Amino acid sequence: MTRTLTDTTSAAIAAEFVRARTHAGSPAMGMVMTLIIVVDEDCSADALVAARAASHEHPARVLAVVSGSARGAAAVDAEVTVGTGWSGEMALIRLSGEVVRHPESVVLPLLLPDSPVVAWWPGAAPVDPSTDPLGRLATRRITDAHAVETSRAKALHVQCASYAPGNTDLAWTRLTPWRALLAAALDQQPFKVTAGAVSAERLSPGADLMVAWLASRLKVDIKRRSSDGPGITEVVLETAKGPIRITRDDGRHAVLSTPGNPDRPIALARRDVPELLAEELRRLDEDDIYAQTARFLTRRIASRGGTTRKATKK
Repeated sequence: MTRTLTDTTSAAIAAEFVRARTHAGSPAMGMVMTLIIVVDEDCSADALVAARAASHEHPARVLAVVSGSARGAAAVDAEVTVGTGWSGEMALIRLSGEVVRHPESVVLPLLLPDSPVVAWWPGAAPVDPSTDPLGRLATRRITDAHAVETSRAKALHVQCASYAPGNTDLAWTRLTPWRALLAAALDQQPFKVTAGAVSAERLSPGADLMVAWLASRLKVDIKRRSSDGPGITEVVLETAKGPIRITRDDGRHAVLSTPGNPDRPIALARRDVPELLAEELRRLDEDDIYAQTARFLTRRIASRGGTTRKATKK
């Protein structure tokens, strides 16, 4: 059930949540968090589809905030939805006028009491999410450098440079299966890694993070190579007994090669945003490994005069 509220207030939106739940016969929804989505009008539909899918695992009060022009009289319009595929409840809130400069004044009264708050920027994100008016309300802040239309690597580097406890980027989440496979392979092959390389399409924030993660954990030089993609296509770790190699050319299936063992096919499909968002919502504490990787990547860039090393053609 969806109801549209025009020129409304936070109190009216909150009252509509209660009215809609009561009408549906479920005064208590068992919601576990508040998810704030800071989104442009153009990509709001896709963001809400992803959030609705993630809500099946994480029932939440979803507050999608769309900021319009800051000119003119302050106005707040909202579409409040309970049910219709949502396991929690959702409000799409459109701001215009002076209130655009103070979105927290509208959102703060709508946060669920005594529960975590997560902020998600599906597209362009602020330079420092932790100091953003809405980011300050959250204990977890999720960005996505891969969703930026241009300068994806720069967008990731900016997020790493402004890292604060609770920050993460979906470029890092995309690496979870790769990191799990590599960690398992290294556990089974007790050989010292002497060098390595990551091959990926040229604009791949995840590849930059993969290079930083491997270099920081293994204390060896990891080269960044360019391929035709999609995404990361190969990771090679050199050892005295031979290379440990994961190759994925089609974005779906990979082959794991380790010294002295036959090649092993592995399902390694690229995941969509709803699955990535659901994974991040499972973890509401600080990701220490991402924090270390982000700081390492920032130092690496600074040591090169603020620019990334050009990729070499594979």
